[in-house]
Amino acid sequence: MQKVVYITGGTKGIGKGVAKALLDNGYKVAVSGRNIEAVKEAIKDLGHGDNILAVQSDVRNYSDEESAVAQIVEKFGRLDIVIANAGVGIFSSVEDMSLEDWNTMIDTNLTGVFHTLKASVKQLKQNKGYYISIASLAGINFFANGSGYNASKFGVVGFTQAAMLDLRNADVKVTTILPGSVSTNFNNHEPSDADHWKIQPEDMGQMVVDILAMNPRVLPSKIEVRPTKVN
Repeated sequence: MQKVVYITGGTKGIGKGVAKALLDNGYKVAVSGRNIEAVKEAIKDLGHGDNILAVQSDVRNYSDEESAVAQIVEKFGRLDIVIANAGVGIFSSVEDMSLEDWNTMIDTNLTGVFHTLKASVKQLKQNKGYYISIASLAGINFFANGSGYNASKFGVVGFTQAAMLDLRNADVKVTTILPGSVSTNFNNHEPSDADHWKIQPEDMGQMVVDILAMNPRVLPSKIEVRPTKVN
């Protein structure tokens, strides 16, 4: 039986890298994003024919996530694994940060993670599934100009760890991954050869594949991952 995975924010970077690794390892995958054209372009690039589904969803809206889950179940008949990856970063001092920027990060990075789990938890319990949130080392290490981003990612770590305790006895495994520097388009960065020292999206994909392959009795509840060296 092919297991079915839902990845939020899967059009590029970590999300797309994880989607590719899972598709290559025999999973069926649904990828979502706010812009459906970008999602369709991503799944065209990923290939794998009928084993992949494009879904439009803004994780800030709970109804979008409910609809996404319904579309996935309609297409594939089930949902086994959910990876909450959608996120944004806007960096400035507390004095300069706008209310809009603060709300965008909290609503996307933290409330969105809750929406994704809330909308999928019945399927995960039914199928003894797995929920993974992509947090950040910024969820345990604060830095100047990072108050909004730090707040959202500290929240993701706390939320996911508490959800792990809520769901472990229902046979739902929950993990949060805290990556350091990853070569992606995050914060308007353009990946290049100069990023060779960073974690690559395919490295994150392999990590998720390895986590999902662990014995059911093993629960890696929080994983910190860094580049081997700093440039």
